[in-house]
Amino acid sequence: MVKKSTKTAAFALTAAALLMGATACGSNNANNTSDNANTGNTGTNAGGNAAAGGDKNVTITFQNIYPDPATPSYKMLHSIVDQYQKDHPNVKIELDSLNTDQQKLKLKTQAASKEVPDITIVNPAAQMKPFVDAKLFAPLNDMLDQNGLKDTFQKGLLDYYSFDNNIYALPDGNNIEVVYYNKDMFAQAGITATPTTYEEFLDDVKKIKAKGMTPIAIGEKDSWTGSFLFMNILLRTNGGPGFLQDVLDGKKTFKDPAFTDAVSAMQDLIQAKAFEEGATSIDYNTGGNLFKTGKAAMMIMGTWETGAIDSSTVGPKVGVFKFPTVNGKGDPDQFMLAPGSAFAVSANSKHLQETKDFLNYFMTEMPKKQFELKNAVGSGQIITGDFKAAGYSQLAQDVLALFQNVKGGDLAFDNTMKPAIAQAHLSSIQNMFVQKVDPAAVAAEHQSAFDSNK
Repeated sequence: MVKKSTKTAAFALTAAALLMGATACGSNNANNTSDNANTGNTGTNAGGNAAAGGDKNVTITFQNIYPDPATPSYKMLHSIVDQYQKDHPNVKIELDSLNTDQQKLKLKTQAASKEVPDITIVNPAAQMKPFVDAKLFAPLNDMLDQNGLKDTFQKGLLDYYSFDNNIYALPDGNNIEVVYYNKDMFAQAGITATPTTYEEFLDDVKKIKAKGMTPIAIGEKDSWTGSFLFMNILLRTNGGPGFLQDVLDGKKTFKDPAFTDAVSAMQDLIQAKAFEEGATSIDYNTGGNLFKTGKAAMMIMGTWETGAIDSSTVGPKVGVFKFPTVNGKGDPDQFMLAPGSAFAVSANSKHLQETKDFLNYFMTEMPKKQFELKNAVGSGQIITGDFKAAGYSQLAQDVLALFQNVKGGDLAFDNTMKPAIAQAHLSSIQNMFVQKVDPAAVAAEHQSAFDSNK
C-alpha cells in the first residue's frame, strides 16, 4: 500500500492532469491553500436566472448512469436536480437512470430514430464520434464560456470530447484503474504484502480461493468490465502504452506476441477461478456490491469507485495497489486511463437553451457536492481543498497519492477503436469467461474484425 498522503486536494488532483499525457498537456496550477471545495466558478449562472424568470413550463430529460441509491454519485445527482427544480419551479428534470451497458444500448436505439434525450451520457473519443458525425449533439462552446466554466476542467481533458474545435460533452471524471483489496480477507488467506508481479498476483488469487472466498469481484454481464481488466494486462505485456495505436498505424497486428501473451495471462486468471460463479450474468453494480459487502477480496476498477467503497460496510478495511508487472514487463506507474463518461446535449432538443442553462448549473455544482459527499477522487474538474482536513478516508488519500506518480497509459479499447471492432473485442473477451480459448484464435478474431472495419 502506498504511503499516507498529506497533500491538499488541489495538489493531488492537479497531479491527475498527468493522465492527459496522450494529449501533451501540462498540469494545472490551482491554488492549494483553500480548505473548501472550489471550482473557480463563483458567479451566478446567467442562464439559470433567465430560466428562473421565465413563465414557460419546461421538461428536460436527463439520461444518466447513476442508478444505485447507495452511491454518492446518485446522491449528488438527486441533490443538485432537486435544488434546481426548487429554484426553477417552471423546470422539471425527468431522470432516466440506467447502468452503463443499458444506457449505451438505449442511446443507440434513440440515436437511430434521432430521439436523443435532452442530456445523455457518452464516452470519449472513438465512442462518441459517430454521434457527432451524425450531428446529434449540440456544441457546448458557448455554455462553457459562461462564468469561466471551461477553466474548471483539468487541462487537456476536454480534448477527448472535442471535434473540429467544438466541445460536445462535459466529463464527470478523470480516473485510473487500480486494484482495491480487502485487508481482512488478505490476512485470512495468509497474504502479508500486496503483489508486485503477476505471478505473485495469481498466487494470491489461489490462496484466497483455497480459503473458500471469491478472489475478484466483476460484473461481466456489462462486457466493458472484462475488457478494462484485459487492457491493463496488455499495457504490461506490451511493455508500455500504444499497442492499439500501433495497430491503427499499421505497425503491429493483433497477432503480435504482446496481444496473445495478454490473452494467455487473462485466461490464467479466469482458469484459476479468480471471479465469482456466473460472472457473465452479473451486472456491474451487482458485481461491485460483492466487494462492497465483503464477499470478494478484490475489485479491479477505476478510481471513481473510491467514494462508494468508502461509504460501504467494508470501507475501513480496504486498501489499494497498482496493477503488477506481467512477465517482467510494464511500469506499474502506467495505468489504464479513464477520462470520464460525459454529458452531451441533444442538437434537436426542444428546449436547447434551458437544457444548456441547467447543465451549466449542474457542472458548476457537481464538484462542490462531490467534495461534500467525499466522492471527489478522480474528479475531472479542479477542486481545491484539504482532503485530510475534510475527513476523507485513508483509502481516498492513498488513491490520491497514486495520481501523483502517473506516467501515462492507455485509453480503453472502445475509446480507441471503431464501434464495430470494439464490439467484436468485447464479445471475444466476454467469451473467455465462458470457455477456455486459444489465444491465437482470439487474436485472429480481433484482426478479422479490424480488417473488416478499417
